[in-house]
Amino acid sequence: MENKSVRSIPIPVSRNGERAGPVIQKSAAAGPVDSLVCPLCGGTGWKSVCKTVERQVTRCDCFLQSQANRLVELCRIPPRYEKCDFSNYRTDSSNLLAAAKIAVEKWTAQYPLDRTGLLLIGPSGVGKTHLSVAALRQLTKKGVRCSFCDYRELLKQIQNSYNPSVQATELELLQPIFESEVVLLDDLGAVKPSEWVWDTVSLILNTRYNDNRTTIITANFEDGPAKNTEIYGPQAAGRRETLGDRIGNRMRSRLFEMCRLISVDGKDFREQFRTASFR
Repeated sequence: MENKSVRSIPIPVSRNGERAGPVIQKSAAAGPVDSLVCPLCGGTGWKSVCKTVERQVTRCDCFLQSQANRLVELCRIPPRYEKCDFSNYRTDSSNLLAAAKIAVEKWTAQYPLDRTGLLLIGPSGVGKTHLSVAALRQLTKKGVRCSFCDYRELLKQIQNSYNPSVQATELELLQPIFESEVVLLDDLGAVKPSEWVWDTVSLILNTRYNDNRTTIITANFEDGPAKNTEIYGPQAAGRRETLGDRIGNRMRSRLFEMCRLISVDGKDFREQFRTASFR
């Protein structure tokens, strides 16, 4: 925790000369300003501690909570996932899902001691995005700047930026992904591969890799290299696509340099929910 001497910390003030702090007055009708200001810090964001003869101050809980709330907003987590946390992740007595949850929780608790990312692979509906968002929410409590990025939506936005009537440029769309300390790239490989898709994925992953930034990735495809294109007939038609098929062998290799593989395997809880709804 950040501690400083009282004598070295001036009381922050706003432009109009009033005391500034993390707590903002909502409306004049809400009552006197004092009733809306944190009683521990008086709205400064610092509270007193007495560990030595000399008085010291440390960041107030209200400031830390306000900071965490702001960082969660900056994540831009979709409404569908905004309540996702480790506490409400369902394992349904599955040892595999329980193991995946423990692994992600442990990684989150240890960050940033280990900045290696995570690659969560498994079928649809097992909670890969839920676990990843839960990790983001916990990281924001540590003051880490995170971003949620839907792979499919990002590619659509980049393609749309090529339209002259659109104000946003490709660089402006990618800037938050390049600069955020931790990025969740959700549903990697959801778009059928093309040279343009591969180039875009390469740009994102290589930039974050070279800048030593942490990336969390979810994918619905089982791990494996790209298929042999010389195989034809029923054998080729019956073969399930792998992660290598969707992002290319070079990028698959790069992922294993950037991330730790976590298998999230179990029954599709969405299908179970829909079946229960019609009973």
